[in-house]
Amino acid sequence: MAKAKDVYLCSECGYESTKWMGRCPACNNWNTFSQVTPITVPQSRGGGRAAPVSSIGAIAPQDDIRYHTGLSELDRVLGGGLVKGSVILLGGDPGIGKSTLLLQICQHLAANLKVLYVSGEESARQLKLRAERLKVDSENLFVLCCGDLDTIIATIRSERPQVVVIDSIQTMVLPSAGSSAGSITQVRECTNALIGVAKENDISMMLVGHVTKEGSLAGPRIMEHMVDAVFQIEGEQHHSYRLLRAAKNRYGATNEIAVFEMRDTGLEQVTNPSAMLLSERPEGVSGSCVVCVLEGSRPILAEVQALITKTGFPSPRRMSTGFDYNRMSLLLAVLEKRAGYTFANLDAYVNVVGGLRLDEPASDLPIALAMVSGLRDKPIPAGMLAIGEIGLGGEIRSVIRIEDRIREAERLGFTKCLIPHSSLKELDLKRFKIKVVGVRDIVEALRSIAE
Repeated sequence: MAKAKDVYLCSECGYESTKWMGRCPACNNWNTFSQVTPITVPQSRGGGRAAPVSSIGAIAPQDDIRYHTGLSELDRVLGGGLVKGSVILLGGDPGIGKSTLLLQICQHLAANLKVLYVSGEESARQLKLRAERLKVDSENLFVLCCGDLDTIIATIRSERPQVVVIDSIQTMVLPSAGSSAGSITQVRECTNALIGVAKENDISMMLVGHVTKEGSLAGPRIMEHMVDAVFQIEGEQHHSYRLLRAAKNRYGATNEIAVFEMRDTGLEQVTNPSAMLLSERPEGVSGSCVVCVLEGSRPILAEVQALITKTGFPSPRRMSTGFDYNRMSLLLAVLEKRAGYTFANLDAYVNVVGGLRLDEPASDLPIALAMVSGLRDKPIPAGMLAIGEIGLGGEIRSVIRIEDRIREAERLGFTKCLIPHSSLKELDLKRFKIKVVGVRDIVEALRSIAE
């Protein structure tokens, strides 16, 4: 058998090349290629033994056994709790609260289960200091500070815990893989070995993953396909609020979020994120509007702000935080063409308060109203919110679950709600105390906020 030739792998995205390159053509990162020797796998000749197959109708359904984590917000994002035998990947920026959250979960799970916390980044003394701050002291929580995966797997099989935490997968080393910790090969092979142990012994396993400078999970993309669920903690370093998002979940919805607040005693769940996001909203200030978006099954009210000012540059600046920049440019074009407002010589800045990211089309109308309010320097009434998608013709299009959104606005004390006119037929307006106004296009919506 011919010897396999060495190849070069990108440590950021896993791109493979036959020669070294300074810049990766896939992820555009510099100096990320390292030389590796591929493992040669003998070609299969089809000499295996046939395995029995079953009809899908003959397979008996079985309810998943779920462990409650002690945080109802986290349980909801997980789909009802931590599933027995599942493997979860948790990512986030350094210092965002990954280890803190996992220690809190371990404290609750260890009340009824045997939990093993494996750390390849910290010593036992460092873990003890954090555990004392978080008041984690369960007798069923065991700690192993080691990076050798063979030792870790042998310990898991010997101790037989029901829940295992690996902090982090990038610090684990499988000696047989023949490369350094954190490399593409090591991360892939370590993940594969841990998944095999978890499925073989019916262990719930949580893996901590590092992120790149762009915020995506480091390591090969196949790692995210191998695990059962992928969650990411988001938040600004200078803000105390953290958002937990599901990017993949085989046991629940992928569009749910949980909101936490970082305190000295750990992460505390925020059960009413709408009130939190609107708690510091200024009164009588132009360029501010409230929107109700759906994050999974939950309607959340958030404040969007727009600042329109005369430019001091040869070409006006456009900046957006928490809202898609291209969508913002589209809305500016619609306002110029369909509503007659000119932004050509003005800087436009859009911000979503609280670190929330708005991806839903229902946020189009409040963003547009906030920009016109900032241009006119006239505030939108404090008790008003807006919901709707804007088309290129300036029309306001309907959005899903409009009644749930209105109920949330009514619960928080809002008095007027602008919605697409086509959504009125879905509602019984007599059931609402809030005033619901249907608008057909952006011009009619702008007229409504002036009344």
